[in-house]
Amino acid sequence: MARHVSALFRHPNVALNSMSSVLHQWRGIRVKVRNNNLDQALMFLQRQMQSSGMERLIKNQQTHHLKNSEKRVLARKNLERRLRSQDLARKLKAILCKKVRFQIIS
Repeated sequence: MARHVSALFRHPNVALNSMSSVLHQWRGIRVKVRNNNLDQALMFLQRQMQSSGMERLIKNQQTHHLKNSEKRVLARKNLERRLRSQDLARKLKAILCKKVRFQIIS
């Protein structure tokens, strides 16, 4: 930290950017336990992690062996998701084109 403070006087703009990244790394989710109610604090922590997307990041970082059947299931789900998204995009495009044509004609 002292290194960042000394760098602040030499190169203020560069030092502030690096210092903000260091402070950003220190920041996290903090939960206060009130009246020894640990269950409530854990529920609050879980909600905070879900809303910040941290829970999703942790799940994605977990590396464990996937069986071939699990890989196939995941691949099929990804394919279905992608096809559904493309289908919705195609429908939305058709709707927007109809609206544009209708506005041009009217």
